[in-house]
Parts: sequence; C-alpha cells; structure tokens
Amino acid sequence: MKARIIHSWRASPKEAILIQRKLLRRLRIKPLRKIPRLIASADVSFDKNRAVGAVVVMTFPELKVAEKIVKKRNLDFPYIPTLLTFREGPVLLECFRSLKNNPDLIIFDGQGIAHPRRMGIAAHLGILLGKASIGCAKSRLYGECKNPGNKKGDFCYLRSRDGTKIGAVLRTRAGVKPIFVSPGYMIDIEDSIEIVLRCCSKYRIPEPIRMSHRLSKMANRL
Repeated sequence: MKARIIHSWRASPKEAILIQRKLLRRLRIKPLRKIPRLIASADVSFDKNRAVGAVVVMTFPELKVAEKIVKKRNLDFPYIPTLLTFREGPVLLECFRSLKNNPDLIIFDGQGIAHPRRMGIAAHLGILLGKASIGCAKSRLYGECKNPGNKKGDFCYLRSRDGTKIGAVLRTRAGVKPIFVSPGYMIDIEDSIEIVLRCCSKYRIPEPIRMSHRLSKMANRL
C-alpha cells in the first residue's frame, strides 16, 4: 500500500502546525462512495522512547481478520495533544506500506476533523494515504456536545465554536460511556456513525480498533 509523500516528519511544533494548515486544502468530507469490503484499523502504544504501531485489516461486514502488521520505531517528536500525528504517523505509515491487502477504509484510534485545526490523525493520514478514514476516540479533544440518549445508536452532534458539525458523540452500547466519532477524509459524519456502529458488537469500542490496540500492546511487551 503506497502513501503519498507530502511533507517531512522532521518538524518543530511550529512547523507541524503549518503543515496541518496546508493539508487542510486537501481535506474532503463527503458521503462514502461505496460500501467497504476491507477495513483497516490503526493504533500505537509506547514504551519510553519507542513507538509500536499496529494495523489490522478485517473483512466488512463480517469482521474477520485478513492481515496484521506491527512495526517499531524510535520516537522523534514530543507529546503535544493536537500534534499526535507527528508522534504516531511515521510508524503507522511503515505499517501501511507493508500491507499486502489494500483496505477501502481506515479507522484510527484518535480524532478526525474534531480537532482545533480539523486535522486529527484520521484526517492527516487519510489524506496522505488517499483513503476514506474515520477517527474514533474514547475522549473528547475539541468541540461542544451534549450527552446522547442511553440506547445503542443514540448520538448527538459534536460542534465547533461556530456551530459547525465536526463529529458525533455516539452510544455504541446501552449503559456505557459514549465514544467520539469524526470523519477524517472522503467520508461524512453520518456514514462514519453507520460504519462504526456496524463494527461494534459486544464491546464499547469498534472491533477493528480493539484488535489493533491489543496487537500493539502485545507487541510492546516483546
């Protein structure tokens, strides 16, 4: 799987913000063009100065594992909440480049456009990879929202300060905390919600994200 080379990862925090703003010109939020047959998920765990990236490819809607990839890389960028892609992106791109399967859509453990500069990891890497992408986070980074209803599938929109819809607070199971879903690239909010819900069965977190999270954690112990 190829990634577009658009910018260097060796950047200062100030340069990283400029890169995010330039990438915004390439951002496309639109209804999903077709139902995906293969969905990838991506997550990163950390051990001191090392990042362990994991990508899992699953069939959709069956959610059967088709491929797993793990890569390890030394960290080159500090922890800054709105610039996490510069910390996690390089190792995840190594994972994606090693895939034999070509996924139609990627779910990232992180934000999409629910970000102060609309450039969370799902938006950023979705653009670089040229793939439809969704951000799926356990906590809110940016935006205003209310609590959704208590049934599975209940949601309320996450909005920026000017009232623009940037994502959804989604209840994936009755009686559990909601998750924060936002489109990254080449998908809209409604389709992002539908895909995430179809990836949730027994757990609060979508199964693809659960799998990549477990894989990165297991690899980090080795």
